[in-house]
Amino acid sequence: MEIKICGITQPQQGAAIARLGATALGLICAPQSPRYVTPAHIATITQGIPQGIERIGVFVDASLATIAETVTVGQLTGVQLHGQESPAFCQTLREQCPQVMLWKAFRVRSPATLATMPPYYAVVDALLLDAYHPHLEGGTGHTLNWQDLQTFTPPLPWFLAGGLNPDNIATALTMINPAGVDVSSGVERSPGDKDLDQVKALINQIRLLSKS
Repeated sequence: MEIKICGITQPQQGAAIARLGATALGLICAPQSPRYVTPAHIATITQGIPQGIERIGVFVDASLATIAETVTVGQLTGVQLHGQESPAFCQTLREQCPQVMLWKAFRVRSPATLATMPPYYAVVDALLLDAYHPHLEGGTGHTLNWQDLQTFTPPLPWFLAGGLNPDNIATALTMINPAGVDVSSGVERSPGDKDLDQVKALINQIRLLSKS
């Protein structure tokens, strides 16, 4: 099970979360977010992350040039698109940045949202399903209707996001079977300030499930 902790803003917390067992860290590259970090600050975070831990930049309707520059400056290994990016945009980005993984995030409002995903299957490496909020792109603390995802079996890996925390992660993962989870607000004291005890508790819950 892949475990991505998103919204990292502090280098020491990023390094500690990697040591706790996260497989990926998410860095928010959208200026409108309270968890936004500049490309230069991303570089200070990623410098302290061990090799093998994915460093995913999260963008919302950014330009190709902005994404490419941030990937280089921030030493990112992956890009997560969390806006209205089209399949054609994803394909162009893949061609311009072939060295990074490409994830496309969807804010799932209803089962009908799932029907919009197939055009992306051939142009991204993974999907991320987040909770819908009318004004926020992510980090809302809201959960999806997990029951709607019980028959969701796309031909590529997918990650579950949306309001996950140490108290509900076991329930979610006994209902559905994603390739990984993406957690942000559920392990925070405030936006961008991670609670390492909560991160540890979440990872321990996932490990217990994987052994059962």
